[in-house]
Amino acid sequence: MTGEPKVTVVIPTMNEEEAIGQVMDEVNAALKDIAYEVMIVDTNSKDKTREIASSKGARVIDEPRRGYGRAYKTGFKEAKGQFIATLDADCTYPAADIPKFVKMLEAEKIDFISGDRLSTLEKDVMNFKHRLGNWMLKVAMNVLFRMKVADSQTGMWVFRRNILPKLNLTSDQMALSEEIKIEAAKHCKFKEVPIRYTPRVGEVKLNTWKDGYDNMMFFFSKKSGKASKAEGEKF
Repeated sequence: MTGEPKVTVVIPTMNEEEAIGQVMDEVNAALKDIAYEVMIVDTNSKDKTREIASSKGARVIDEPRRGYGRAYKTGFKEAKGQFIATLDADCTYPAADIPKFVKMLEAEKIDFISGDRLSTLEKDVMNFKHRLGNWMLKVAMNVLFRMKVADSQTGMWVFRRNILPKLNLTSDQMALSEEIKIEAAKHCKFKEVPIRYTPRVGEVKLNTWKDGYDNMMFFFSKKSGKASKAEGEKF
């Protein structure tokens, strides 16, 4: 649909040509009755990621600085929609749920919805190491920040763009996934909703032990105040 977008879908990419076309098709089908834009925040892809995404209607933003969190913060600054939805570029998250979540935000006057992968996770979708890592990080987050989240690391969120100035987002790395939930639960009306999580298409970029350790250390940095407001992104 044309006109000012109601929803901006932000997708970070780096060499995702195997799956980005399918993700774009799913987003376009899901949001066909809503004014929307899809923003690909790309970090130096060497394959056809950018060309495929652009051919299917995406706006491609260059972000040469590496980092999951860095890509999202760049995307948030460029987003034009009243609502922002996030997805990975590997077909793991259900784009079809975005309209449902937008309606929930409006009807229930919620600010931030986080997609909970783990409560309904199918047996063969995630290996034991990833399950264990997710469980450890969830427990640490709940204990340190007095929360009750079911999935601290999920990368599917749908939220009101106007809450961004309230959020102190300091991480440029994978830890942004947990940080944005901590901040949203602290400052906004936050809700988790179960989603279906499916096996990824394409190369796995997650380093289970390194990323898990870095995420755990970020919790302690955040709790201690070392991740300060001065370092946070301004929206």
